[in-house]
Amino acid sequence: MTKYIIISIIFFNFLTHFSAFSQEKQSIDKVVAVVGANIILQSDVDNQYLQYKARKIYMPGNMKCKIFEDLLFQTLLLNQAQIDSIEVSDKQVESELQNRLKMFEDQMGGAEEMEKYFNKTVPEIKNDFRDIVKDQILTQRMQGKITEDVVISPAEVNKFFASIPSDSIPLVESEYEISQIVLYPKIDPAQTKKIIDKMNELRRRVVENKEDFATLAILYSEDPGSAPKGGELGFVSRGDLVPAFAAVAFRLKMPGEVSDIVESEYGYHIIQLIERKGERINIRHILMKPKVSTSAKVEDKTRLDSIAAIIRKGDVKFTEAALKYSQDEKSKKSGGILINPYTGTSKFTANHIDPTTSYVLKKLKIGEISEPFENQDQKGKTEIKLIVINTKTEPHVANLKTDYQKIADMALESKNQIVVSDWILEKQKTTFIKIDDLYKKCDFKYKGWIMN
Repeated sequence: MTKYIIISIIFFNFLTHFSAFSQEKQSIDKVVAVVGANIILQSDVDNQYLQYKARKIYMPGNMKCKIFEDLLFQTLLLNQAQIDSIEVSDKQVESELQNRLKMFEDQMGGAEEMEKYFNKTVPEIKNDFRDIVKDQILTQRMQGKITEDVVISPAEVNKFFASIPSDSIPLVESEYEISQIVLYPKIDPAQTKKIIDKMNELRRRVVENKEDFATLAILYSEDPGSAPKGGELGFVSRGDLVPAFAAVAFRLKMPGEVSDIVESEYGYHIIQLIERKGERINIRHILMKPKVSTSAKVEDKTRLDSIAAIIRKGDVKFTEAALKYSQDEKSKKSGGILINPYTGTSKFTANHIDPTTSYVLKKLKIGEISEPFENQDQKGKTEIKLIVINTKTEPHVANLKTDYQKIADMALESKNQIVVSDWILEKQKTTFIKIDDLYKKCDFKYKGWIMN
């Protein structure tokens, strides 16, 4: 059965394929539905269809019809949110956009990998998704408003679980709670000086020799998203950029002006202003990063070997060692325990763990400390770390004793779907809805789409 209560982060993950597929679309786009004051385009259906196929997600029956009905529902929510004057501030959109891009980075192994995937810079990606995210927030709030008074009692949870056929009770996959101790290898000052000298030379070639900044960006920049485009980021606002970079970029006054070297969490940059429009600027940049030496990595691995040894001997607990030695500010405060950004809890399923860490986990028993290993953090920064599995659940068929909360969530979702279904049937009667002939023969779950 098609789910109409769509978890926003899953929906947003599907959009990761949007850029590639939309570039392949050759047909002329057209409006295939009007819902209130909003439209649905054929490309919306086609893109999502390709996204599902790429992720090997299939639905019984006519898949495009089911996608189309999902889009009708989302647009109905959006239309009602506009009627009810539900508001979303720019700050809220920016915050949610930042959170979702962070999840992209986590999945892809850092901002650079994300930029490679999209073949766009982070600001360009944010610009592409800003309106989408705003509409999604509106639809989520509208759906929340519809179900805000729905509650589930223990008796209803028991009844719901009893109603599930024995061969349909869900399987609960393994969940891990993981702790870590992280060291970031120091970069040799000579390596930093080498990069700064090179950046100064590039700046001199632009400012004094009048060489083309874009050409040098293509040749030397280590930003995979912008380098092929001559370093151009497109029009951005302050909020699209990390603070250190933004502070320098927005001080540039004249088109063609080149900044001094600026250091950010990604490396060293020089920036050139292309154009200014109010509070937004179009800029290009060259990024270079000092490299971590093999000897620095070996030094930190040796240090972590020593820390692991004293933990194994029982001289210090892992939590105490994390608090004392770890350089990851987020996890060290909780004694090294990692928080899953997808759920806000300390529990991780395998698909929420980066490939390198996942590979190491498979070799560990509960309570066993890993050997030091090299990884990349969310910003692509080299890290050396130890991990330990605090707890691990085995895959099992869900039951009320150990999985009550999961079953309660399922029961609440089921009840919410009934409430939302009733709302759809009611709103179909009072909302202007026009559907293209192409979809009028679809076997919709809610027949009212084509009856008004």
